[in-house]
Amino acid sequence: MPPVLTSPKRTTATILKWTVADFHRVGATGAFDGRRPVLLQGVLWEQGMMNPPHANCVLLATDALRAAFGPNWTLRIQLPLVLSLDSDPLPDFAVVPGTVRANVGASHPKTAALVVEVSDTTFDIDVTIKAELYATTGIADYWVVDVDNRQLLVFRDPVPLPAGLGATAYQTRLTFAETDTVAPLALPSAAVRVADLLP
Repeated sequence: MPPVLTSPKRTTATILKWTVADFHRVGATGAFDGRRPVLLQGVLWEQGMMNPPHANCVLLATDALRAAFGPNWTLRIQLPLVLSLDSDPLPDFAVVPGTVRANVGASHPKTAALVVEVSDTTFDIDVTIKAELYATTGIADYWVVDVDNRQLLVFRDPVPLPAGLGATAYQTRLTFAETDTVAPLALPSAAVRVADLLP
């Protein structure tokens, strides 16, 4: 008589979500050295090595944003921005009010007047997952420097999505060409030339 086959016991697999505390604790051990992970809604994303166009754009945008905002604003470059218990996107730039000395503290900021991402290999994530995350956490002004297409995408006016989704999206999305100038919402008197952001 052949053996009786029984169905294996069903188990429920779960997704292990990270917290910001987990992310920072593991990062402090050196486990992420040589990598560029970010934490978005409990999920670790690997951005890969930074290529020269991205690095050059960060250098140029640093000068352009510092010149536009001046000394009474802090320009945080690729530093933690703890948006929630499970999200630290480590944006390329987060501009927060106050001098650098005034912003030195025991904890990372939880919001910014402006967030800027330099986008080449991560464009799809920057304009979808990150855009929704920044909108949901109340970032009023979000810029994506589109290196490949040599333009700047500006996201503004976050509005809640239909009830039950627990998310917010930007109502306004503007595209600025390399020859255009844009002013940040937090400092309308400032002018940033898109060409100055691009390598």
